[in-house]
Amino acid sequence: MFIDFNQRSCFCDGQDETDSGAIPPSTPELINKVKSYAKKTDTDAEPIYKIKLKIAPNKRHHLLKFSISSFSKMNYMEVTLPNYSYVFNFEEEFEHQDTRAWMMKNWTIGFYFCGLYMIFIFVGQHLMQKRPRFELRGVLSVWNTVLAAFSLMGACRTAPEFFHVLKNHGLYHSVCVPSFIEHDRVSGFWTWMFVLSKLPELGDTVFIVLRKQPLIFLHWYHHITVLLYSWFSYTEYTASARWFIVMNYFVHSVMYSYYALRSMGYSLPRGFAMLITTCQLAQMVTGCAINIWAHQYLQIGQKECHISQINIKLSIAMYFSYFVLFARFFHKAYFSNGRKIKSSSSNGLPASNFINDKIKDN
Repeated sequence: MFIDFNQRSCFCDGQDETDSGAIPPSTPELINKVKSYAKKTDTDAEPIYKIKLKIAPNKRHHLLKFSISSFSKMNYMEVTLPNYSYVFNFEEEFEHQDTRAWMMKNWTIGFYFCGLYMIFIFVGQHLMQKRPRFELRGVLSVWNTVLAAFSLMGACRTAPEFFHVLKNHGLYHSVCVPSFIEHDRVSGFWTWMFVLSKLPELGDTVFIVLRKQPLIFLHWYHHITVLLYSWFSYTEYTASARWFIVMNYFVHSVMYSYYALRSMGYSLPRGFAMLITTCQLAQMVTGCAINIWAHQYLQIGQKECHISQINIKLSIAMYFSYFVLFARFFHKAYFSNGRKIKSSSSNGLPASNFINDKIKDN
């Protein structure tokens, strides 16, 4: 192991003497040397350490990057990880630097998909005007079940890190320190999966068009904005996304499970749909609150907060617009006289003859 202070780089070449394959985030000796140098360095210069670990027996290389200010202000290397009962190989092998580089290089993919998405909506609806609707009950049931299982898995894999950080490091860390990507391979992998999942979720609209269901503004507006924002936030390692991702995974796991049961022909109490919409509204309020907290941390300037002002503005505008649209839907669906949602529908989705209730939350 050697540390090149002139190049402001640190390289550690060592071997893991165990066969467990576990990758320690660092060694105590390395932490002390880096912290010692950080105290002697101008934090405004934002130098970057590159720590390269060569791990036996599979000789995998891991490149970790940290800014000096992260050590001195965030105590980033002191972040502890939750005790996972099991870590899958694909989680253990996740490299956030590689995925971030790929996301930054291919940032136009989201825009291409959104463009094709809008073309499909207008062309598809036009072509379906004189055609009979497709039923697609079996395919829809499988689709919703797969998305429900994926969301449940994502919630189970990201929630431990979220609650661990809140309990052991506090609100500031949960909002401002992106350790859930850079320090935790499990939550880091499922954060990446969360962003990529916004691409196949566009397929929800395919069913709506082919089944000739009402397609409201909130549905396609949500799909486009959340895809573009999620991609942008991942390239910035937006720390507050920790909150957004856990909330979204949880609500989606409940929502898609509901849709799966409905598409299979099961009749569920009307209050269950109302509960889902309430959770969506609560999610929007929480999203706005987290952005306000992040803005305050940036304004105070006493602590570093890993989120940009432009991201805060985009996020709070998005969450607030979602809240307004969901609140409007909630009022019309459940409280407007003569326009209540029916308890069942012929297509397995609630309120299909009133308004397309198959709308997604961020």
